[in-house]
Amino acid sequence: MSPPRRILIVNAGSSSLKLRRLGDHDALVASHDLPMTQGRVDRLALTRALAAAPPDAIGHRIVHGGRRYLGPVRLDATVERDLRQLVDLAPLHQPKSIDALEAVQAIYPDVPAVASFDTAFHASMPVAATTYALPREWRERWDLRRYGFHGLSHAYATRRVGELLGRAPTTFRAVICHLGAGASLAAVAGVTSLDTTMGFTPLDGLVMATRSGSVDPGLLMWLQEHVGMPAQEMAATLENRAGLLGLSGTPDMAVVIAGAKAGDGVATVALAVYLHRLRAAIAAMAAAMAGLDVLVFTGGVGEHAPDVRAAACEGLAFLGVRVDPAANAGPSQPGAIDREIGLPEAPVRVFVIEAREDLQMAHEVRQVLARG
Repeated sequence: MSPPRRILIVNAGSSSLKLRRLGDHDALVASHDLPMTQGRVDRLALTRALAAAPPDAIGHRIVHGGRRYLGPVRLDATVERDLRQLVDLAPLHQPKSIDALEAVQAIYPDVPAVASFDTAFHASMPVAATTYALPREWRERWDLRRYGFHGLSHAYATRRVGELLGRAPTTFRAVICHLGAGASLAAVAGVTSLDTTMGFTPLDGLVMATRSGSVDPGLLMWLQEHVGMPAQEMAATLENRAGLLGLSGTPDMAVVIAGAKAGDGVATVALAVYLHRLRAAIAAMAAAMAGLDVLVFTGGVGEHAPDVRAAACEGLAFLGVRVDPAANAGPSQPGAIDREIGLPEAPVRVFVIEAREDLQMAHEVRQVLARG
């Protein structure tokens, strides 16, 4: 088939369904963000949002591909059945993606559709990075391993920074910092993910807006044994009441930064914890590649919080990271975000890249459909 010109991107998040229509040269033609209530999108609102000429192809973001899907794939009945069987691996995210898939499919049943997986980018990680030190029978029976997430964002940022550098991504080692409500890092060398901060679930790793990030499992067992905390309450708390919200009372990084600048002690501690974890994780990602050539910030916080970028980089001078204050404080409007913010003489190049999962998904849609 001829390459699709008009692509509809369907991205089901934690609380909203993002719809993006892309036209010639991937120009953004239309954009809609629809609320998802109890994991479902309103069918009437969706029908109204899609009341236009059918696209040539559709791309769906699916959080978890498990071990079966290591790259994008054209959707059919078999793939859809497999996605439902993977719900147990991502019970908070996978059902929302499936609901969006079914809802859009009911409107455009004859339009070819492709699934792009957030886990797929990390499928190439070496066994040392994916394996938990758990009994072998556990790992094999329940597929217990580190999967990693935010793969679409990490993949796009890697491609985009290669364009800005004028170099193929195979020629540099990059740490991609996707910092948003959810946050993760990826160590990328030769367009291959060698390590990442999220693990079996998106709860692991960095401090996030409402998610805890890494917590000593012994602490959680202590709460179960000595406090009698139910597993359901613990899961809800770690997912929705921890992170910046648990530390400071707000999940909004801008509010935390303002509070810290005003001398608020709680906000100061929250920001310090966030930055401590972030700097340590960046250094760990660099160690996984035996060095660092490029550092990239993306995602809502990564794009719009110059104070976070500056403070993170300030603690990484030993790696060769140095930021130009004027460039770092530069524009943050859509379309003017992508830029270099490192000092020209610094050994490590530092960039801010606008998160565009939609463009990565469109790229993968064309790849899959070109194969027939």
